[in-house]
Amino acid sequence: MHIRDKLAEAERTKKPMFSFEFFPPKTAQCFAKGVQNLYDRMDRMHGLGPAFIDITWGAGGRLAQLTCEMVNVAQTVYGLETCMHLTCTDMEKAKVDDALKEAYKAGCTNILALRGDPPREKEKWEATDGGFRYAKDLVQYIKDQYGDHFDIGVAGYPEGCDDQRDAEILMEHLKEKIDAGGTFVVTQMFYDVDNFLAWVEKCRNRGITVPIIPGIMPIHTHAAFLRRANWSNSRIPPKWLEALEPVKNDDAAVREVGKGLVAEMCQKIIDAGIMQLHFYTMNLAQATRMVLEELGLTSSDGTPSKKSLPWRQSLGLNRRDEDVRPIFWKNRNKSYVVRTQDWDEFPNGRWGDARSPAFGELDAYGIGLKGTNEQNIKLWGEPRSVKDIANIFVKYLQKDLDSLPWSESAITSEADVIQAQLIDINGRGLLTINSQPAVNGMKSSDPTYGWGPPNGYVYQKAYLELLISPGIISELVSRIDRHPNLTFYAVNKHGDLKTNAPGDGPNAVTWGVFPGKEIVQPTIVETISFLAWKDEAYRLGDDWARCYSALSPSRHLIEEIMETWYIVNIVNNDFHQTHSIFSLFNGLEVKGMDEPLRIGEEVNDIHPIDASTPSPMNGTHSKSSSAAAIAN
Repeated sequence: MHIRDKLAEAERTKKPMFSFEFFPPKTAQCFAKGVQNLYDRMDRMHGLGPAFIDITWGAGGRLAQLTCEMVNVAQTVYGLETCMHLTCTDMEKAKVDDALKEAYKAGCTNILALRGDPPREKEKWEATDGGFRYAKDLVQYIKDQYGDHFDIGVAGYPEGCDDQRDAEILMEHLKEKIDAGGTFVVTQMFYDVDNFLAWVEKCRNRGITVPIIPGIMPIHTHAAFLRRANWSNSRIPPKWLEALEPVKNDDAAVREVGKGLVAEMCQKIIDAGIMQLHFYTMNLAQATRMVLEELGLTSSDGTPSKKSLPWRQSLGLNRRDEDVRPIFWKNRNKSYVVRTQDWDEFPNGRWGDARSPAFGELDAYGIGLKGTNEQNIKLWGEPRSVKDIANIFVKYLQKDLDSLPWSESAITSEADVIQAQLIDINGRGLLTINSQPAVNGMKSSDPTYGWGPPNGYVYQKAYLELLISPGIISELVSRIDRHPNLTFYAVNKHGDLKTNAPGDGPNAVTWGVFPGKEIVQPTIVETISFLAWKDEAYRLGDDWARCYSALSPSRHLIEEIMETWYIVNIVNNDFHQTHSIFSLFNGLEVKGMDEPLRIGEEVNDIHPIDASTPSPMNGTHSKSSSAAAIAN
């Protein structure tokens, strides 16, 4: 989506929007780790709800390829509308063409066209042979080559720039960039809000009518604040210096005072009718988040306040219309995107033939368990019994842990209504790796369950996905078979599939009804994708086990669970019932949970405490089959 359209919407609704700038990591040491850490931060900051992000072009264009990669990941994996910086520095026309092609293939539709700073080794900026001398030339070239595909932003300087202090000349240059095809302006950072507003008025009087986005630099530390203001020739209001001076040696206090100063400036900008703020994050989250919270622009639970679908949408090329996904990857968005990135087309309106999609292999980057062995051991400890593992799951449900091997982020407020039931069954060794409560006609604007266009209603069926011990599986299947509203799939690592589903086709577990639209069914359960997820789920468990040494009891315990336990998903197709699905587990508990596993011992003799003779696996409705046969 073009940034100018987002700005027009903010202007129309008078609801302020904000955006973030990130830059490619420049540190050579632990470079890959630095990039992944930045991706993780971008992912978390997605929850603050930015209208878009932009990613800078490396100084002198040296980090060009990483910029292109980051744009692709941000658009495709994290669903962040991304504006790619593109500079004239060290960029002959062929390099510009390559960068634009990469942006196009990534689904990017916004470019910030800049002349750029000189490389570090040069004092003055010089045009590259076969390249562009001025930003206006780059703007015109992009426009000539791509028409209206790219929305093109340009830079504005309310307080001048390094090599030009004459305000009239800079204003003329800005007008030339807009006349060449620029559709919005992003300004250099500033702290003098009165000067900025006066400058905006001068732009309007000069005939520059496109939206102007103010560049906001939060205050992280006192030294960095002074250094950046000096670097950008930004005037600091005297009262800011007076407020920060007493606390300048206390970074936390500087951020707290700075939060108030910057938020006051932002509020004055909003009160003047400018509805967009662009934050120079310096690849850090805290100071920016503090300002947004002070302004009341973030949601209470860290999730975007407006969602077009119940899952995070990819903005990659050809994926913007994708509106159907299996629920199994609910907590592993990146993995799903990576495993489906080679599809020629993506489900739109319906899932289609369940046998046609081919999920990518498990060795692709980003599919395995995140974190180092040491980090994961510190996070999840060293379990020696099923009870220890159950306690890890319970801590996650109590929001004392931010992740599990099967869930890359903290549990959301959606689960609050079933939290007590989830904690109860996990405490008995029935380990939930995915869930959702039933929802019967909640408004699409609801902050917890809502999604989609305004004035609609959303629905969902109760869903549970669990790791179930082999001693309980027969009794559980027997109980499911006695409930006509329940459908299930159960599979072990070796592909022994059991189900009572009437066919391999999709079963919608979320849907929405909106004015003037057909019913939207964005989340489904179906056979082929469940089997693809099965492979990934057991891979994640094996990855967790391998965090420990070969002789570790923790490793043997987790490996034994992965080898013998089932993954089971259950849908209550009566969406009026929120909690009845949990009655299936009344009295079921893994026996001997507290007993530590001794190496060489197995855990497949566990059984339910209230079960008599287990029911046969071919209960009233359930059927068994080979996963390989289904897949083929």
